[in-house]
Amino acid sequence: MMSQRFADKTVVITGASSGIGAAAAKHFAAEGAKVVLVVRSADGLRKVAEEIGKGTTSLVVPTDVTETESVAALLERPEKHFGAIHVLVNNAGYNARGPVEQTPLSDLTRIIDLNLKAPITLCRLVLPYLRRTGGGAIVNIASLAGRIPVVEEATYSATKFGLRAFSFSLAEELRGSGITVSVVSPGPVDTDFIMADLDCVPDLVFSQPMSSAADVASVILDCAEDGRLERVVPRLSGYLTTLGYLMPGASRAVKPLLERRGRSVKDRYRGRQRGP
Repeated sequence: MMSQRFADKTVVITGASSGIGAAAAKHFAAEGAKVVLVVRSADGLRKVAEEIGKGTTSLVVPTDVTETESVAALLERPEKHFGAIHVLVNNAGYNARGPVEQTPLSDLTRIIDLNLKAPITLCRLVLPYLRRTGGGAIVNIASLAGRIPVVEEATYSATKFGLRAFSFSLAEELRGSGITVSVVSPGPVDTDFIMADLDCVPDLVFSQPMSSAADVASVILDCAEDGRLERVVPRLSGYLTTLGYLMPGASRAVKPLLERRGRSVKDRYRGRQRGP
């Protein structure tokens, strides 16, 4: 029987309509949580809400998390509806791949607004709610691209590096408060975030093992429970990115090999998409 680690806890999840966010919502609900599903448009949320239950177990709140006033209003809803907020999962994200010089400024701004500005804003505004609850957890979804820079994803990497740094610092600020801050840093995940943009994803990304949304969701729940500062999915990729960051010369030397491997893996996925 599945444990009920989050029985009667209220969990707010951004970017909850698909992929990692939807998987996390289902996992939290299965462990007894009341889940608040947040995304810019409600259309994609209805199916997820139906799958995890309606009424007392889930609440759909369409919100543009890049707008500060909207975020403030968003956080009022679950407290009024469920009485408290216990966990915030900052999962919403955006990417526009390609060389910086060829990427529209509007795309670069959106990456920064959604991947960095929005979670910082949500963290700041949720703290009074978590203090009223008597403690809680914040889980920010970063990336391996926030542990080692990825070419043609420079702005995305910058936001994920920034989110990790912010999270580590905030965790120290809140030490002893009963509020924990964690970072989950996944490698490639088999969702539309990369699979729908397969040809534009750098080959290097596919050199790392592919995880499922459920794999990442499981780690998110672990962080929400124990407050560990960071978990990497898969774990081996965490060690490799640490070595690559500490030894950039070695990283550049093995990069061609990793890109060849990634290209081969990408070709297999491309063939899978085309079908028989």
